Amino acid sequence: MFGRKKDAAVIENPTDQAAAEEHRLRTAGKGAPTPKRSVQEAARKRPLVPNDRKAAREASRLARREEQMRMRRALENGDERHLPFRDKGPARRYVRDYVDARWNVAEFLMFAALVFVFLSFIPNLTLQGYVMLTFWVIILAVIVDCLLLRRKLKTRLTEKFGEPGRGDLWYGISRAMQIRRLRLPKPQVGRGQYPA
Repeated sequence: MFGRKKDAAVIENPTDQAAAEEHRLRTAGKGAPTPKRSVQEAARKRPLVPNDRKAAREASRLARREEQMRMRRALENGDERHLPFRDKGPARRYVRDYVDARWNVAEFLMFAALVFVFLSFIPNLTLQGYVMLTFWVIILAVIVDCLLLRRKLKTRLTEKFGEPGRGDLWYGISRAMQIRRLRLPKPQVGRGQYPA
């Protein structure tokens, strides 16, 4: 009654030897004394500079290369886990898909600039005047298109995710200015396939 534990009674009268052994293993301690703090701290200590610096540098370089390859594959196929921080998240994915689904005037600006440079070598002043006027019209069209894109993106993001996150709208505009084939992460939707 006093000083006698209930578990002790179970050990004294086991029905078979296997049950007693199982009970002993379950109630026994960890089997070793707790190590001193100094021993635990010494086991955790690692040198600030590794013994073999050349091997450590090589291992670091290989790990960095592997991470870059993983990120590059993610940029190719749109894998969210390994994308750079600026491209992660459902809002950024929505912005990418929306921009990739529409025709953007800004993505043709580089081609227009290239044509402008070639035509500017022609010594005809009248032709150069028309080329300059056309180029300024294209720049004005790009600005208007980017403002319309920003407005539409803000409306869509507010409906779907609440207030747009910091940088989401500029992310969409800067993506719209890139040539579609050169965009990273690669476009995952075709033209006209707007996200829901």
